[in-house]
Amino acid sequence: MKLHWSPRSPFVRKVMIVLHETGLLDRVECVRSVVAFSAAPNEAVLKDNPLGKIPTLVLDDGTALFDSRVICEYLDSLHEGERLFPAKGAARFRQLRWLAFADGLTDLLLLSRIERMRPDGPYDVHVNAFEVKMRASFAALEKEAGALAEGPFGIGQIAMVCALGQMDLRFRGSNWEAAHPALHDWYRKMQAQPSVAATAIKDDSSPTATAAHDSNSPFRFAEAA
Repeated sequence: MKLHWSPRSPFVRKVMIVLHETGLLDRVECVRSVVAFSAAPNEAVLKDNPLGKIPTLVLDDGTALFDSRVICEYLDSLHEGERLFPAKGAARFRQLRWLAFADGLTDLLLLSRIERMRPDGPYDVHVNAFEVKMRASFAALEKEAGALAEGPFGIGQIAMVCALGQMDLRFRGSNWEAAHPALHDWYRKMQAQPSVAATAIKDDSSPTATAAHDSNSPFRFAEAA
């Protein structure tokens, strides 16, 4: 199988963590594929995925799977270990809810950054709406940190690690860690998970890639009480 891959994409990272967790890493060829919201589509990616997005997984028969959620569930069907996507019941929907929450937060972070990078300046109404949703999301996750720590490591926790990793990558200095200590404690402990440590976001030498880390956050969370 071939995976259109980047070492900096939170959605690709989710797939990579699943590959490590399922023991399928050696069955996939990772192809460095540069895509950007504000750049011309990557023709090689476009050939396999008309949406021009990564990750895209090309199976041995030529079938291309996307987006990351579909890829992850497909990979989870190929091994004999404990499922990252529970088969049914409350456990399944608990994981799917966290998956949707984390992916939505990741989208929010990406869109917020893109909006702030407008050459003629961001629209205040957009920036303000993104910030309100971001703060509400972190407040909700602080309350759910205990639940995230319970039970087996599943697709919901994987996606949440990737979302918080994006926060660290693009919004350093936001003070989210001090403002949300329970969530940060869970996230810190997750760094010891071998699959998480092995997929830590890294910059690379791609000539079209921008700096991996933004210099500082455009906003700050309130200091912890």
